[in-house]
Amino acid sequence: MGSRLNPYLSFRDNAREAMEFYQGVFGGDLAISTFGEFGPTDGVAADGVMHAQLDTPSGYTLMASDTPEAMGDVTAGNTIAVSLSGDDVDELSGYFAKLSDGGTVTMPLAEQMWGDHFGMVTDKFGNSWMVNIAGPEDAEAPPAGA
Repeated sequence: MGSRLNPYLSFRDNAREAMEFYQGVFGGDLAISTFGEFGPTDGVAADGVMHAQLDTPSGYTLMASDTPEAMGDVTAGNTIAVSLSGDDVDELSGYFAKLSDGGTVTMPLAEQMWGDHFGMVTDKFGNSWMVNIAGPEDAEAPPAGA
């Protein structure tokens, strides 16, 4: 699997409704994971969308989630991030490090409960980026500080 770049939409509590709407518009396969599927939700609705992915027949990929209140407001202008994902540890860790230069790391690139390495950064221009590194079970962790 190579790397991919796609939009990632944020919602307060209606990601499922929105993604089902987009599936009706674009067609394709929609996969939804809830916060409750991954254990204790710590004040987040168990049926809230932790991650949704729509893969369309035209080759488009649209991702989304419900944003817990603790992670900030969901208002016009901050409802979309660019998602980088794949299994190339060096490439994606490098992108994360370069995007962090002069920016703000909002979630360090680290192993997450779903088994991938994930991090978020706002670059020096105010754009939000998400990096998710999946790989084989024996894949090395991203380098420290990445």
